[in-house]
Amino acid sequence: MARTQRVTLKEIAAQTGVSLTTISKVLNGAADVSSATRALVEEQLRMSGYRRRKSKERREYIEVVLHELDGDWALAVIEGVRESAAEVGLAISLSVSGDRRTPGPEWLDAVVRRGPTGIILLFADVPPQGRATLKARGIPFVIIDPAGDPAPGIPSVGSANWSGGLAATRHLLELGHRRIAAITGPEEVMSSLARLDGYRAAMTSAGVAIEPEWIRYGDFQREGGERHASELLSLADPPTAIFAGNDLQALGVLYAAQARGIAVPGELSVVGYDDLAIAELASPRLTTVHQPLREMAEQATKLLLQLLDEPRPEVTRVELATSLVVRDSTAAPAR
Repeated sequence: MARTQRVTLKEIAAQTGVSLTTISKVLNGAADVSSATRALVEEQLRMSGYRRRKSKERREYIEVVLHELDGDWALAVIEGVRESAAEVGLAISLSVSGDRRTPGPEWLDAVVRRGPTGIILLFADVPPQGRATLKARGIPFVIIDPAGDPAPGIPSVGSANWSGGLAATRHLLELGHRRIAAITGPEEVMSSLARLDGYRAAMTSAGVAIEPEWIRYGDFQREGGERHASELLSLADPPTAIFAGNDLQALGVLYAAQARGIAVPGELSVVGYDDLAIAELASPRLTTVHQPLREMAEQATKLLLQLLDEPRPEVTRVELATSLVVRDSTAAPAR
């Protein structure tokens, strides 16, 4: 039979044989608790479904976790979270930890000690044991643009990556291009694969065969885009258009074309993804897929605040629309 009453720390103490003082230290991330005792208490908290009671005094900040400060992309998201948090009287703090998949192992203990209102993670997910730890402390979290496919019920906000890849490739096909290459992001990142799947769908529906050497997995960095573009443009029969998985890689494509004296868009068309400030400042101005980064950040913050009052909201996964922005880097192929 399901429990109808909230479990108390006194019950946790009785079940584990650990003092209330020590249990309180575990909950607050204190360092002076043995690993065996900590593991015992954490397991009992998880099994009992313990959730810390809401404090009458709201904590003062949201913690934003990212694996690196990645230029304009990260700044746009951070600014969106900051503005939304400020509207309800909260500040933000930044933690740089781990990789695209998960924060570093030291992060969890540290964030428990800090006790933020909630957590917003860029790309990374929280391992199952970490989720139980945060749940017991009443600290909700939301993922923006998850690198992997989050488990059911894990709150996340993303954008329509497949549709974006489809729109970018259809634009090039409608201009008359048939030799279209794609430089996507890391092979293990969900958004990279979704954008590439959109590219494949557009090419297949147009009846255009895809040569294996046209598809490259990049790293979302300018240097990687330049390297892959150099290889593509060195082929015996090079592509007339390249769809890059983000604007930084597209900028690398422009660099590679310039180094070879290839005119963009006269001899090569280029489409990026994200619609960062550099897309407007590039020469030529970059045709790209607009990803609503600020709106994603705002939605993530709203969902996080909702989780404080509704631990199980009806909607936990939000996907926002993308749109194509046509500028100067695309044109019909040279005859």
